[in-house]
Amino acid sequence: MPPARPVDRRDRIEALLREALAPTHVEVIDETVSHAGHEGARGGQSHYRVTVVSPRFAGLSRVAAQRLVHEVLTSELTSGLHALALRTYAPEQWRSGT
Repeated sequence: MPPARPVDRRDRIEALLREALAPTHVEVIDETVSHAGHEGARGGQSHYRVTVVSPRFAGLSRVAAQRLVHEVLTSELTSGLHALALRTYAPEQWRSGT
């Protein structure tokens, strides 16, 4: 039997990113409370800021790296994840601060 998926969306997002992208750094911040009253924030756990550093992004444009993250998070994006602010870096970009 496969392991149960984490209940908390933040934990699920992090688990999906770790599994698919083998990141050297991942940070997932739930910003839903900042969007109280906004239509997309009604159910909670809907607005996130994510920083991912992965070797999978080496040689990809920023848009291509973000598309890859969207592909990894398709199940979340189709089940209530309303807003996703992304910062994606290859390890050398992260180290150099670019």
